[in-house]
Amino acid sequence: MVLASRTERLPPVSDADAGTPRPFVSIIVPSYNQGRFLPATLASIFAQDYRPLEVVVVDGASTDDTVRVLQEAAADHPELRWVSEPDDGPEDALNKGLSMIRGDIAAIQSSDDIYYPGAIRAAVEAFAQHPEAGIVYGDAEAIDAEGSHVSGPTRYLPFKLQRYLCGSTFIPQSSAFFRPQLARQVGGVRRRYFVFDVDLWLRIMFLAPPVKLDRVMSAYRHHEEQRDKQVSEILTSYRRMLAESPEIRRSSWRVRLAAWSGGRMLTQHYNPTGNPRYAAGQMWLALLAYPPSIRALVKPRLLIPPRPGVRGLVRRLRALLSASS
Repeated sequence: MVLASRTERLPPVSDADAGTPRPFVSIIVPSYNQGRFLPATLASIFAQDYRPLEVVVVDGASTDDTVRVLQEAAADHPELRWVSEPDDGPEDALNKGLSMIRGDIAAIQSSDDIYYPGAIRAAVEAFAQHPEAGIVYGDAEAIDAEGSHVSGPTRYLPFKLQRYLCGSTFIPQSSAFFRPQLARQVGGVRRRYFVFDVDLWLRIMFLAPPVKLDRVMSAYRHHEEQRDKQVSEILTSYRRMLAESPEIRRSSWRVRLAAWSGGRMLTQHYNPTGNPRYAAGQMWLALLAYPPSIRALVKPRLLIPPRPGVRGLVRRLRALLSASS
């Protein structure tokens, strides 16, 4: 069953300073049984100081109170359009949303994450200052199920392709905005990879460069129902995505080494074995392949040899490489 609020596209609003129409912004919110978090997500969007704006919620026929939340929100906010019907998962929901939106600038916001005040305006202004950009993003911090601060903000390095591939910088989905025509040009969201957002950013950035803002734009929520808990799936999918990327394979050797190093850095971060020697070995392999990846290290103390001197360092390196094989 499809349920949707009745709304029309809002007319362009002239900027008082520039005297020109503002870009129309679309926020896609994929949703499934997140009714307890969805009100905060929607409130953070509607409270933004930027218009014109539309919010398109694509719900996968939730069995909780999501539909009631959407009905009540649509009654108060004409910017909201939504559907609730069975789908084939978040990738299907996002492609459906991508086909529905009408904005010049778009974003994907999870139904359990929130924007901070001024995030949308900052993204629009950044696109105006960098017309060549395909993605604009900022930093993010973590909150728990109750909305309390958990960690962060994580201050990522400014964007460079090799930095992104080796893991020393990152594009948080909750703080990212993109040009939807580029997303459609690269084929939208693919179900081939569990890390479908990273895959989408990767394909877009080979067409148009991302721009990072020195600003905390959102909070992502940690709770027990997250897809992020599926460590093995994330690792396997990410490394396969890097290995199979035709854009990376056609790139310079530095780019290819940075990508290979990034797979090792992610492995040491998640460390599926639980063995610190294995994690340290992955770090060393990443550094040997692409030394600048040292800026991606989560636990640099593991690189310190247990005894001073060159011999101790060599023994440590051999042990770590052996543990990583």
